[in-house]
Amino acid sequence: MQAWQVHQNGEPSEAMRLQEVQRPTPGDGQVLLKVRAANINFPDALLCRGQYQVRPPLPFTPGVEICGETEDGRRVIANPVLPHGGFAEYALADAAALLPAPEALDDAEAAALHIGYQTGWFGLHRRAHLEAGETLLVHAAAGGVGSAAVQLGKAAGATVIGVVGGADKAAVARELGCDVVIDRRAEDVVAAVKQATGGRGADVVYDPVGGEAYTQSTKVVAFEGRIVVVGFASGTIPSPGLNHALVKNYSILGLHWGLYNTKNPKLVQHCHEQLTELAARGAVKPLVSERVPLSGAAAAVQRVADGVTTGRIAVLPALENGAAA
Repeated sequence: MQAWQVHQNGEPSEAMRLQEVQRPTPGDGQVLLKVRAANINFPDALLCRGQYQVRPPLPFTPGVEICGETEDGRRVIANPVLPHGGFAEYALADAAALLPAPEALDDAEAAALHIGYQTGWFGLHRRAHLEAGETLLVHAAAGGVGSAAVQLGKAAGATVIGVVGGADKAAVARELGCDVVIDRRAEDVVAAVKQATGGRGADVVYDPVGGEAYTQSTKVVAFEGRIVVVGFASGTIPSPGLNHALVKNYSILGLHWGLYNTKNPKLVQHCHEQLTELAARGAVKPLVSERVPLSGAAAAVQRVADGVTTGRIAVLPALENGAAA
């Protein structure tokens, strides 16, 4: 089969090589899945660079989120078991962690209803307890993680403010349903949020960016507000001032969604049931901005790493001759 492999850590466009390899053999409790769609996540870029919290042995195949097909023809969602990731024709996954792919979504959309939406659901509902009528601020609102949070916030009855970088991404954020869109390249984020909220600020801030975005969050979070820290796409990890959290009376909440798979897997299943129901009634629909063939995976991962994409890019091994579907 064909698979992208990383033999030496580096930038995705340089580190990833498309090669002919043997199909992986399932271990105890594992299944072999035919990859129908593999979505690209920022952690895939970090894996290539050797900067992710998980460091699989070299060589490895990146790709942490797929819609796959079992040997008996079932369509499932899975997080592949590294080093046999999803940017390949076949991948391995833990049998106990397979989730049924929602019938309302195609392969690429189904794969995208996993990490980003699970992270959003746990962050907004389990950690921040977002309530209808509250104001939610989402950084990187047009990205894969942010777009999921926007849709989940709207589905929960919140007023959603989206922060983006650039006019094109602002248009995407509006289409996603943001009530207010702030272009950080053209506007003062802090002033714009305060104006949009009548000076009150945001009840919940969803931050997958870190760096300057986190600093802005502390300036616009409301009394008894909650800042949910879900990642550091900016590359800068903030050092929170706990004295500031004290005097402004807000909470800083960390979220590592992957821990729930071992700490409380029943919650992951419950979350998937909630997301499947939302998808069935059209309340959420993953934004898949591009569908590329397997041969285009490395370039696509690089674009995600460079922060120039919106929504998710899906790699579909069944696409032939470089033609997008």
